[in-house]
Amino acid sequence: MPETTTALITGASAGFGRALALALAERGWDLILTARHLEPLTRVRDATGAIALAGDVADPEHRTRLARVIGELDRLDLVVNNAGALGPSPMPALADLAPADLGDILTTNVVAPLAVLQLSRSALRAARGIAVNISSDAAVTPYAGWGGYGCSKAALDHLTAIYGVENPDLRVYSFDPGDMRTAMHQAAFPGEDISDRPQPETVVPAFLHLIDTRPPSGRHLAADLAPMR
Repeated sequence: MPETTTALITGASAGFGRALALALAERGWDLILTARHLEPLTRVRDATGAIALAGDVADPEHRTRLARVIGELDRLDLVVNNAGALGPSPMPALADLAPADLGDILTTNVVAPLAVLQLSRSALRAARGIAVNISSDAAVTPYAGWGGYGCSKAALDHLTAIYGVENPDLRVYSFDPGDMRTAMHQAAFPGEDISDRPQPETVVPAFLHLIDTRPPSGRHLAADLAPMR
C-alpha cells in the first residue's frame, strides 16, 4: 500500500462498516464515510478523523454529493459498498413480499452499489484500487424467508463478477462476512437472542487480509481468509 491511502465506506455508522472504519483509521487511512443516521455517523467520524456525509446511498442526490467529494480527492484506493437493506421485519415469504418492498431492497442492495462504483470508477482506476461489495451466504443458499434479501445479494454477486471482468485493472470482490451480531441481523430474527453470533470486529482481519493480498477478482468468504481473532 502507498503511504497515504483513502477509502470510501458506505453504511459506516454501525456494524461491520463502523468496525472497518476504525480499523483502517488505525492503519492511517484517510476515510470518506456515509450512512443514513447522522448521530452514530458523527461518532465514527470523530473517532477516525474522516470526512462524513449523512444520507442514503439509494438517493441519487446524496450520491451526487459523494461524487463531488471524490472529485476533490488526490486518490481513492478502496470503495466498500457495505450499506444494505433487509426489507420488512419479520421477513415474509416471497409469496407475501410486496413488489414495492422488493424494489426497495434491490434499489439499496444492487442499484446503489453499482451507482457508487460508477461514480468512483475514474478515481479507483487512477489508483489501481479495490472495490468490495459486501455479500451474504443468503446469495447462494435458499433460506426460507430470506427471498428478497437473498435474491438482491445474488444479483450483487453477479454484478460484482461482471464488473471485475469489465475492469481488469481493478480488484473487484464480493466479500461474505458470515453471520455477525448486528442490528440488521437482529431485525432478521426479531425477539430472538443472537448473542452467539460473532461481533463485526472479529471479521475485520479477514477483510484486511483480502485487501492486503489482492487475489484475483471474485467472491471471497471471510472464513476462508485470515483466521478470526
